Amino acid sequence: MLLHTDQFNRLGGTPLVVLHGLFGASDNWRSQAAIWSLERPVVTMDLRNHGSSGHDPVMDYATMAKDVTDTLNALNFDIVDLLGHSMGGKVAMQLAVKYPQRLRSILVADIAPVAYEPRHQSILAGLKAINLVTLKSRKEALEVLLQYEPDQRACQFLLKGLYKNHVGEFALRYNLGAIQNNYPAISAAPTLSEDASIYKGPALVLKGENSAYILPQHKASFDQLLPNCTLKIMADCGHWLHAEKPELFSRLVSRFLNGLT
Repeated sequence: MLLHTDQFNRLGGTPLVVLHGLFGASDNWRSQAAIWSLERPVVTMDLRNHGSSGHDPVMDYATMAKDVTDTLNALNFDIVDLLGHSMGGKVAMQLAVKYPQRLRSILVADIAPVAYEPRHQSILAGLKAINLVTLKSRKEALEVLLQYEPDQRACQFLLKGLYKNHVGEFALRYNLGAIQNNYPAISAAPTLSEDASIYKGPALVLKGENSAYILPQHKASFDQLLPNCTLKIMADCGHWLHAEKPELFSRLVSRFLNGLT
């Protein structure tokens, strides 16, 4: 599947490709992409079943990594720097071990290459409880979602995907049914296969200090897939570290990329 992309600065240099997390979209990265594009080309992508990209019943990391590679081919990008947050970070790591020759470097934001216990059941239930047919306002959708997920900031993020379609009805930009059906695959680790290897290139892992997505016991998994990775911990922020500390996040990414030879 070819993915929807937004491009910033089409001049020369190694492009930085940015992949969003679960329930996100390329639009979430617009302000930071504009900053990074002052120094290099930047491309943000909507992963399958998200944003303006196509919907499909299959949603595993091997398939999503191939989507990104096919889209890079369509853009005539041979080698890129690849940044992924959360689910997008797992897609990036899957691509790195499957197609290492396509990357100059990889940046992973607050996710480890491991399987996670289910942690989105309440969010999935809350989104499913929103009756899009009878929904009258975003406020009404927020009230429903808050009954399942008490974090108002998280709910507001989730409802960024709520919009009115061409006939004036509310709809979600992400494919909730496919996400729910593929949730075990989304929670799984990137996979190593006979034709996949470790990624030996430069790698930066950014962790939110208050996030539990990256733990000390995950070091062995990082060492296996990304043996040359450097871990940076961002203080006073959680899983959405790029939204909570946008200036610091942007600066760390730029510093890493500018240090590459």
